[in-house]
Amino acid sequence: MLAKDIMTREVITVGPEEKVEKVAQILVEHKISGIPVVDADKHVLGIVTEKDLMIKASELKVPFYITLFDSIIFLDNPIRFNNNVKKYTASEVRDAMTKRVVVADENTPVPEVVELMQKKRINRIPIVRHDKLVGIITRNDVLKSLVQENG
Repeated sequence: MLAKDIMTREVITVGPEEKVEKVAQILVEHKISGIPVVDADKHVLGIVTEKDLMIKASELKVPFYITLFDSIIFLDNPIRFNNNVKKYTASEVRDAMTKRVVVADENTPVPEVVELMQKKRINRIPIVRHDKLVGIITRNDVLKSLVQENG
């Protein structure tokens, strides 16, 4: 079985200029946890998830550091903090989305898609044909395929 056999074909997407508040509303209304971000030609630019938006509701914690011989040594990851600040202050999706998106071709065998999801600890994988979005596979799609296979 291939990705195209189990993917959801009607994918809700947003553009990078969409307002963060609108995306949160879409997630809630459609009871989904993530949305691919695409350009006008359906190329995947990123993905915005509940996790990305939850940062806006959290309290930002400045990374701990110590000064040693006139050098600053960070005890927490300052890059992660900078990314969180960007997401915390984001008004548009382009600033809140995750830019490094794992995608799979529509002809990828389902076991490989599942392995990617497990290895990367992600809940959804956009499915592409010629680098353009044609579907999405979520954990729920995988479970549905198992039920259909055994049912």
